[in-house]
Amino acid sequence: MYTHFRLLITTALVAATCFFSAPANADEPAQKEHNQVAEGINKAEHEIEHNLEKAEEEFNVGKMIMHHIADSHEWEFTHGVSIPLPIILYSEDRGLEIFSSSKFHNEHHEYNGYHLVHGDAETIVPVDESRVVYDFSITKNVASMMLSAIILVLVFTSIAKAYQKNKGKAPKGFQSAMEVIILFIRDDVVKPNVGPKYEKYLPYLLTLFFFLLLNNILGLLPGGANLTGNIAVTMTLAVLTFIVTHLRANKHYFKHLVKPDGVPIPLLLIMIPVEIVGVFMKPFSLMVRLFANMTAGHIILLSLFGLIFIFQSFMVAPIISLFALFLNFIEIMVAFIQAFIFTLLSSMYIGSAIEEHSHADHGH
Repeated sequence: MYTHFRLLITTALVAATCFFSAPANADEPAQKEHNQVAEGINKAEHEIEHNLEKAEEEFNVGKMIMHHIADSHEWEFTHGVSIPLPIILYSEDRGLEIFSSSKFHNEHHEYNGYHLVHGDAETIVPVDESRVVYDFSITKNVASMMLSAIILVLVFTSIAKAYQKNKGKAPKGFQSAMEVIILFIRDDVVKPNVGPKYEKYLPYLLTLFFFLLLNNILGLLPGGANLTGNIAVTMTLAVLTFIVTHLRANKHYFKHLVKPDGVPIPLLLIMIPVEIVGVFMKPFSLMVRLFANMTAGHIILLSLFGLIFIFQSFMVAPIISLFALFLNFIEIMVAFIQAFIFTLLSSMYIGSAIEEHSHADHGH
């Protein structure tokens, strides 16, 4: 709409110029000069139209969004400012190869027989398709995971030292703030849902909560990685909960899968497949819920910022920026909620697998 409006104005100006620039009784040289001027204006008009169409083609909102939420072999903080990450490849014919991703910064994105393919996700493929290459590169998401692990180790090491130093004293400062969150997860999430044996699973569930919370928030920062919006990460976390649940499950849990209490024998042909499918649907729901919510938040925010470049107006930019800022605060709340829900459901799944038969009979 904005482009067509500009073209309409340009056409009107050209028509007005052609109408008023030629007197009624102009001679042939004047008419010729007038035609040259009109032709020059028409060329300028076509050039403006071509440049606008080219600008629209160059800026693709969908491509911009996918570029920011997808994994990458470099960590881009802002446009033109990025840190190259190490490429680690292994093949039988060449062995281990390590080099910087900056080597691919050329016209063809090729280096040493490898090609960096830009798509929904960046992949490194050998130019010789017959070669088998294993990619162990440190991507943006992997680097963000390492950074979050370092932050968590430093934070909780400092808290543990503070408890030892101030033993018997009331916590203060950052230690006091973290104690509130830790006690909330322990007393209101893990303990009621896991049951009396909650202490065995508390370290895993606390680690799960703070890992998700930290990475959800880091993903909202400018230049942050969309780690929890990567379905491979959420799938791994869901599988870990699945493994912990079924490694510690008691015999009553597995008995319930093959012969639920109180179900007539003819209905077992229906109930057993339903129960088995339900076992795998639990980690699947954990995986999809976290992935979908965090990815949707990033897409909405990036779509709002994309509107600024689409309209190309200084009047639109402040309004969209204020709305995006408000939405960013909502996303911070979502970051807490999603970490809480993932931990809560993991606690419930573990608790249902280890609860005693007598408790299950009484509906506890």
